[in-house]
Amino acid sequence: MTALRPTKTVRILGTHGVPAAYGGFETAVENISLFLVRHGWRVIVYCQVKGSGAIAEDVWNGIERVLVPVDADGWKGTAKFDLISIRHACRYRDLCLTFGYNTAVLNVLQRMRGIPNVINMDGIEWSRARWGPVKQAILYANERIGCFVGNHLIADHPEIEKHLLTRAPKRKITTLTYGAHPVIDPPCAPVQRLGLDPGEYFTLIARPIQENSILEMIQGFSQTRRGKRLVVLGRLTPESDPYHREVISAASKEVMFMGAIYDKETVQSLRYHSLAYLHGHTVGGTNPSLVEALAASNPVIAHDNHYNRWVAQNAALYFNGADRFADAVRQIMSSPSLREEMKGASRRRFEQEFTWDHVAGQYEQLLLKFVDPHART
Repeated sequence: MTALRPTKTVRILGTHGVPAAYGGFETAVENISLFLVRHGWRVIVYCQVKGSGAIAEDVWNGIERVLVPVDADGWKGTAKFDLISIRHACRYRDLCLTFGYNTAVLNVLQRMRGIPNVINMDGIEWSRARWGPVKQAILYANERIGCFVGNHLIADHPEIEKHLLTRAPKRKITTLTYGAHPVIDPPCAPVQRLGLDPGEYFTLIARPIQENSILEMIQGFSQTRRGKRLVVLGRLTPESDPYHREVISAASKEVMFMGAIYDKETVQSLRYHSLAYLHGHTVGGTNPSLVEALAASNPVIAHDNHYNRWVAQNAALYFNGADRFADAVRQIMSSPSLREEMKGASRRRFEQEFTWDHVAGQYEQLLLKFVDPHART
């Protein structure tokens, strides 16, 4: 007798795929997919690979992968990958879960063929000035299209849900956050290899752009001698970027620019053993880096906005401008009891809202609403 495949099937589109090697979306897809496989789902993830030729398929940790070769970079490569992936998915009747709306115009294909498609609508990407007016207009149009053609929309933050309510009815929107794995007592060796002592530095991990408040934080930290280091992770290109030059010029000798570090163990150790995690993001929804800081029980100094306040709550001190940031640094450095209180608040907030079992379980409950229980794949 031939065994039937699981009747619960989902095809996941819109990211570089698994295993995660890029950003928050890929990490989410990896963890949600592994959870669903453990709970009896058939999960097919579309993965973008460099090159040309025919689509290939394999299996990674129980997840079926559709490997789509793409020989273009940037937005052109993304659009080509999405088009090939969507056309392939449309050969079947399976539920689709799409991360991002950058090419939502292509999701019209699923809509026309009656294939259910749940779309994670990411942040308000078109509002980011760094894209420039042409790309902003493209993103704005695709956000509108995604809200129309998606059978259901996922917001990653209550503020994003409020925004989507201006484009779609409430019954069509669900708020589901990102998750993280708890970080418990990682080794000190990766920190020491970088010339640092545990508990003697602050950590800042972010793309060095204006909307992430890098300049304000470095100006505030560098107002006076701290006796601690500020470790900045992120790729700076001062030879071509005036903002990066301004950031470097504002830094005192206690600021260490370490470039981009992708080794997971090193990043986890840096976070866990730091005095506090610095988070200057001003736009977007639930930021994965902030969630990971909570998972590492970090005290947090965060830019004061609705997004960060909902995520970190009383695990953070909040700033707006270099002087307020400098005040928060002084508070963290001068009060061991405050640091311990904030560490406990971080862990409680993480366990309340951001564990992967909790987040992926919510995804499963939503997807179940769109699965045909009689389908065979």
